[in-house]
Amino acid sequence: MKGFTVYPAIDLRAGRVVRLQQGDPQRMTVYNEDPLAVAAQWTAAGARWLHVVNLDGAFGEQGQRNQEAVGAICSQLRASGCRVQFGGGLRSAADVERAFVQGVERVVLGTLAIEQPELLELMLQRFGAERIAVALDVQNGTVALRGWQEDSQVPALQAAREIFARGVRTLIYTDVRRDGMGSGLNIDFARQILDTVQCELILSGGVHDLEDVRAAHRIGASGIIIGKALYDGRIELKTALQLEAKLC
Repeated sequence: MKGFTVYPAIDLRAGRVVRLQQGDPQRMTVYNEDPLAVAAQWTAAGARWLHVVNLDGAFGEQGQRNQEAVGAICSQLRASGCRVQFGGGLRSAADVERAFVQGVERVVLGTLAIEQPELLELMLQRFGAERIAVALDVQNGTVALRGWQEDSQVPALQAAREIFARGVRTLIYTDVRRDGMGSGLNIDFARQILDTVQCELILSGGVHDLEDVRAAHRIGASGIIIGKALYDGRIELKTALQLEAKLC
């Protein structure tokens, strides 16, 4: 069995750490005004990776405060060895290059991957497949775009096949309807993705408790992103990381 990674999530909106329900900006909870403090908390607990999202960028807004926060987080973590996986509004080669210059280890592409597959392929060739993941954000069986505000009408499994054919080896699957709801992962659809393409699959969306971590590992996923369950105290990160070590 390949390695397994727990990714604590830091979602940024106007420079603050927040969580949304089903990606809806009108259903937002602010958990902390200081992203650096949250990053330090997760690193102190032993996290090897952080999953950071620029929600402003995902919604097509400028998100300058979020960009500054990402750079500061990367600088703060440099000595610790903890790495940053970052997405949200990365829709050009310049956006991706800026993220890498800031110190991001892996970028997560969504809208760009669906709408500009040739550019995706060029970036894979330039930066390497290990540094680029694609978000498979799924609602009603199709891929959602632009911060989950638009329906691409592309069936998710078809998108997975096409993205994999371009050279992508890491997919991040999120069930939009479950995200932020604490109702548990959509393990059945995750299994369908793994039956369709032989990729590294990271699961997110609706994590409820440690059984979701175990279930993700059982089906062969390579990792899990945990957000609201950490902030609400349903999962303690240190305990999740201890489980991660056992699963590896």
